[in-house]
Amino acid sequence: MTEHTVASSYKIPVGPLHVALEEPMYFRVSVKGETIENVELNAGHVHRGVEYLATKRTLLQNMILTERICSLCSNSHPEALAMAAETIGAVEVPERAQYLRVIAGEVKRVASHLFNVGILAHLVGFEALFMHAMQVREVAQDLKEAVYGNRMDLGAHCLGGTRCDMDDEAIAFMRTALDKIEPDVRELEKTYRTNGSILRRTRGIGILTHEDAIACGVVGPVARASDIQYDVRTAAPYHVYDRLPVEVPVLDGCDVWSRAMIRLQEAVNSIEILWVCLDHLPDGPINDGGDPYIPPGQAIARTEAPRGELVYYLKTNDEPEPERLKWRVPSYPNWDALTFMLKEAKVADIAIIVNSIDPCISCTER
Repeated sequence: MTEHTVASSYKIPVGPLHVALEEPMYFRVSVKGETIENVELNAGHVHRGVEYLATKRTLLQNMILTERICSLCSNSHPEALAMAAETIGAVEVPERAQYLRVIAGEVKRVASHLFNVGILAHLVGFEALFMHAMQVREVAQDLKEAVYGNRMDLGAHCLGGTRCDMDDEAIAFMRTALDKIEPDVRELEKTYRTNGSILRRTRGIGILTHEDAIACGVVGPVARASDIQYDVRTAAPYHVYDRLPVEVPVLDGCDVWSRAMIRLQEAVNSIEILWVCLDHLPDGPINDGGDPYIPPGQAIARTEAPRGELVYYLKTNDEPEPERLKWRVPSYPNWDALTFMLKEAKVADIAIIVNSIDPCISCTER
């Protein structure tokens, strides 16, 4: 190979189906040697027209539809939709239902974060750690299946409250599962903090500076790993989060490792929140007892999905179907930040950098 050939730049297409990617993303990277010089993102490969479909279905049907937008954040979509509809209809959600909504959301957060850090270990080539992380996550999966009947789409929410209650047996099962998973998650956090194989492949990789993070408007663990202390659960508390020990960890490493550590710290905090919810779960109804009437109006609702702030806009009229239903998912701004993270990175690090934003393409390209 001549010196001229080595010095020249060339483009590499990545995706939409690629061995290094978990979901169908597509972008071109301009490469010089092994270093990425520029990134061109292309979107729309799995567009399904879900927002249009939502205007052809009733709010009750949309509670089912929106839960299928994304698997890992599935609980957050119908939750935000219900909150927007309840705001329009001035529907008061019972206190027990609010606690149950928090429980469902935090169980999903634990499982989602463990999945992401597990995939990181797989991409680094640490297969034993990958299998261990997924084994720990399996406890959370079994917990969801035992309480809600499903491992991914929980179907926990309904307009005016929750569909699923927790009896003494379910609460006891959850306590047993938390007793088992909590020390394992803390041990995983220690491993990712100290293991040389993880540190060598993730420290200083995929840098997103504090300034670039603000410019891109990133949210969730991606933002908090770039020293942006923002979490909807504390910035605009909903349900009963203002009564719970929600911690918002931040790091200033701005790299792949920092994003993984934020997720592990949040998983530990979610388990603490679950313990408090179980200890203080009040008696009472879990919904308003029927299908509440939602009058014409419009509202915005926000939740903190595992990947970050999820925003729903709902506009209703005199018809059973909404006039407009639109959402902004956390992967939308986080995806744009890849242009900064991948620049001057190595080609071999593309997969772990993309994984570090925990992208949900089905959410983004809806």
